[in-house]
Amino acid sequence: MQTTKNTILITGGSSGIGLAMAETFIKAGNEVLICGRRESKLAEAKRNHPQLHTRVCDVAKKAEREELFQWATSEFPHINMLVNNAGIQKEVNFLTGAPELYEDEGEIETNLTASIHLAALFIPHFLQQKTECAIVNITSGLAFIPLKIVPVYCATKAALHSFSISLRSQLAETNVRVFEIAPPIVKTELHREAKARKQAERGIPASDVAEAALKALKNNNYEAIVGQAKSLKGASRIAPGFFHKLLNKVAAG
Repeated sequence: MQTTKNTILITGGSSGIGLAMAETFIKAGNEVLICGRRESKLAEAKRNHPQLHTRVCDVAKKAEREELFQWATSEFPHINMLVNNAGIQKEVNFLTGAPELYEDEGEIETNLTASIHLAALFIPHFLQQKTECAIVNITSGLAFIPLKIVPVYCATKAALHSFSISLRSQLAETNVRVFEIAPPIVKTELHREAKARKQAERGIPASDVAEAALKALKNNNYEAIVGQAKSLKGASRIAPGFFHKLLNKVAAG
């Protein structure tokens, strides 16, 4: 797929992987739109990168997803790429009734429901384009070997991995390509809680993920497993129980 002269929407694009991808795509000669919940972060991104087009949007909310689609396709009718990047991660303890499930942002709505719904909204528009189009889903190495302290996050990423495979098959004979980028732990704001932040210290820079995504698009590598996430994908096929225990032991340490 071409990696220049695209018009790209990145959800969760005001920080972390999303912002790194926006910067990388701009440098490659693309028009980039980003959305996020925090107007201040979007304004900061715009100051640093005046070429960006920004939109406040909470993708966990159905009405706001529909408004995002209407804005993107009316203001930028040649849009041909959607990057489903927005995500949150919570430590959820089911031993205490998992009250975290319903506090603040919803993981399932943000990480999974939004990606599926936005794909459903954009694909008919993409099918009308005369150029190659793409859906790019950002999953995680934890889709393959889950981490027990963030069970819902892992489940949403595993589901998005599965959805990417099915969607790719459905669209195989069309002009719409489906990519999955699965990074390992990355140094971003995603890891907000104490244990998760400890893991984030071991993470790779978000720019590494952005460069891997650009390379995957250029080479039509539809499932790009980045860095140490490759080990998790391989382990899931060999001895998932053993590596699940090992990963969680390392996380606890």
